[in-house]
Amino acid sequence: MKSEHPKPVLLADYRPPEYLIDTVDLDIALDPIKTRVVSKLSIRRNPQSKITGKTPLKLDGELLELESISLNGKKLRRPAYTVSETGLTIPAPPKEPFTLEVTTFVNPEANTALQGIYLSRGVYCSQCEAQGFRRITYFLDRPDVLARYTVRLEADIAMAPVLLANGNPIARGTLAGRKRHYAVWHDPHPKPSYLFAIVGGDLALLASMFTTRSGRKVDLGIYVEHGKEARAHWAMDSLKRAMRWDETRFGREYDLDVFNIVAVSDFNMGAMENKGLNIFNDRLILASPETATDANYESIESVVAHEYFHNWTGNRITCRDWFQLCLKEGLTVYRDQEFSAESRSRTVQRITDVRQLRALQFPEDQGPLAHPVRPESYIEINNFYTPTVYEKGAEVVRMIETILGREKFRAGMDLYFDRHDGQAVTIEDFVACFADASGVDFTEFMRWYTQSGTPELVCDLTFDRRRKAAELTVHQTLKPSPGKAKKQPQFVPLAMALLGENGKEMDIAVEEGKEIRPGVLAVTHHTTKFRFGNVTSRPIPSLLRNFSAPVNVTIALSDDDLAFMMHHDSDLFNRWQASNKYASRSILAHLDAKRPKTLIASKASKFAAALEHALHDSTLDDAYKAELLKLPAVADVAREKAVRVDHAAIFEAHRAFSCAVAEKLADTLDEVYAHTSNGVKFSPNAKSAGRRALRNAALTLMTMRGTGDDYARLEAHYRQASNMTDAAHALVLIAGVDSPARDDVLQDFFERWKDDHLVIDMWFAAQAQSPRTETLDEVKALCAHPLFKITTPNKVRALIGAFAMANPLQFNRADGAGYDFLAEKVLEIDALNPQVAARMLGAFRSYRSLEPKRKGRAKSALKRAAMATRLSRDCREIVSRMLED
Repeated sequence: MKSEHPKPVLLADYRPPEYLIDTVDLDIALDPIKTRVVSKLSIRRNPQSKITGKTPLKLDGELLELESISLNGKKLRRPAYTVSETGLTIPAPPKEPFTLEVTTFVNPEANTALQGIYLSRGVYCSQCEAQGFRRITYFLDRPDVLARYTVRLEADIAMAPVLLANGNPIARGTLAGRKRHYAVWHDPHPKPSYLFAIVGGDLALLASMFTTRSGRKVDLGIYVEHGKEARAHWAMDSLKRAMRWDETRFGREYDLDVFNIVAVSDFNMGAMENKGLNIFNDRLILASPETATDANYESIESVVAHEYFHNWTGNRITCRDWFQLCLKEGLTVYRDQEFSAESRSRTVQRITDVRQLRALQFPEDQGPLAHPVRPESYIEINNFYTPTVYEKGAEVVRMIETILGREKFRAGMDLYFDRHDGQAVTIEDFVACFADASGVDFTEFMRWYTQSGTPELVCDLTFDRRRKAAELTVHQTLKPSPGKAKKQPQFVPLAMALLGENGKEMDIAVEEGKEIRPGVLAVTHHTTKFRFGNVTSRPIPSLLRNFSAPVNVTIALSDDDLAFMMHHDSDLFNRWQASNKYASRSILAHLDAKRPKTLIASKASKFAAALEHALHDSTLDDAYKAELLKLPAVADVAREKAVRVDHAAIFEAHRAFSCAVAEKLADTLDEVYAHTSNGVKFSPNAKSAGRRALRNAALTLMTMRGTGDDYARLEAHYRQASNMTDAAHALVLIAGVDSPARDDVLQDFFERWKDDHLVIDMWFAAQAQSPRTETLDEVKALCAHPLFKITTPNKVRALIGAFAMANPLQFNRADGAGYDFLAEKVLEIDALNPQVAARMLGAFRSYRSLEPKRKGRAKSALKRAAMATRLSRDCREIVSRMLED
């Protein structure tokens, strides 16, 4: 059937459900091809809905084989009900509360979309967010229908000795013949259908226990493939630390007798916070020094915490509708960022978060896919899971804390939990708690939720030496976005300081303009002016400290000013920002320079001197020094250029600057590399990870010189690696250069890890990210590799996703072949898994900023995809929005 242009769902059209479901009893008999689902629903009319006696009951349902329907114990026959491709309708349900029993069948083995119940390497599992429950049974599949669930699971004992569902276990047993068994689970907390989950399979258990602050014992379990239990210890440790942290920081205690996590190999996302039964992509659970990098360990720590934190921010309090998605995701991202910041280096965590925001969300804000943190419409809900909802949503929550301070912010959070526990709520409900707890008016602040785009703050600072005063003028602009040409100014909390000649912060007085609290200015208009007194010498402005708002700031700073900030700024985020800005500016200057070598040499010399000063500063930790050594990526510099982007030219300028800096720092880099090379036993803790990060950052910069000695050092780094962090880092570098050892190293890594499906993804990704001209041909060949499966999301992300998202040079080839390849693969994936296919299309999000020839070829590839006879709603929405004028 040819795909059509469906009507969008609008926030303005929200209406309360006409019916409510109080209890759900499910009896699920698992079978690979024909799983039987018997649902028994207690339904009543919603007193808040304007329902009449003739209002039909419409239940959502997709891809279900219906066997029978009974109402209050009486079997229904047509025309007492009708069935369509999208659901089941009972035209005249009773006025009084009633019980509806429905029996359906689903096919887990054929479920390549991985929504509903499906099989992953022989394990039954489910995924219901956002609208997967309707692929299990007919239901009011919306987040504002909260019910209590009791689930009976039945399966073949040999295939699925482990049977799990939400809540607490209340019964289990063996059926006649002893070939099948059952388990019954009950969740006492009302929840929406998207939080429902089941798992059945032959899995190994890593068990532990946690004692809450009130003294309750909670059984903890992480279920993994047999033989991989030892690789789940870090996830278990992260879970316990997250549980304790949430008690301490936010006063939130866990509320069930058990908490289970299951790791599966086929999953569309990273993880899912189903109540009491989190289902994870196994790459975010399994780790050992031999198989996982420090980045893997940090991701596991962060995501385990994130999904656990959802127990209160998402589960106990959930979204009224999907337009409020940032209410649970943005808030919980903020919480997991805070957990990671307190577990590791707060500054490095902030740099990491901002780097991701700028790399993923800023381009979304500036392109055809721009939308507010709380969008006003959607066609396919699966396309709603965006960096704007998650990362920018987290920044909006962080701004509330910046405005109020930690104490008042905590008071607002406490009120939110007390006032809305057990409810499905809105952004207005959330923000009102902070207003009521603090007395602060958040009316203007609400624009962060309703306006898309990244505000631009163009700043000008003047200094009056005679009056010992300075004036800061801030011009705020917000560019037009799809559907919204004119926008109001945002409320921006601008953290700042003025640095004096000695590098220290001046003790200034704000004589004009609103100060939210010491060091934080309120930028509220298109033009806002601030006057400062007691400015004793020419100041250097340190603006947007700790990245206090998701905005771009422009102010006239010389190279000397940036170098000064790299030496002296007490805000370490801004010290890093000055370094980043200096490097980006130098690389962009190379593009238009008449004598680029002379220019690069001059700029690299000053930049290297500032880096050398930082590398010898004993007050800075290794992880932070590593961040300073990581020059902005090609994609970062391209985003700075913004128009007529030529990634090939930027790549060459980037390499020239990197090489010049490495040569200036030769002795220092050798010293850093040698100093961090002593054999210390591996630990995933922050200090050890920082040491490895610094060593590998030094290795990266030295390799940029491309000499025989550099390549020999790189090969030795790989051969002598005692952990995956070092081995994988060297693998990526070797895959990207024409080292004599390249083929041998790639083959060695493959032979060593070909039987580990997670580690081999690193091998695919290393080759896909290579800037070599042969990369596209190699990626095409790897698509036919026996270990690559286009039905497995992790494999698609590792190979095709890494090429399209992490290789700007070769994806943006001048001949357009990279665009054509991705469009072709998206169509192939779309027929199997529309969610994954639509996310691959995100690689085109910035195509309008390309130079004309590349832009035209990217647009042609998108048009060919749009003309496909069969295109999912997921992909149709993304492609259509990208091609809109």
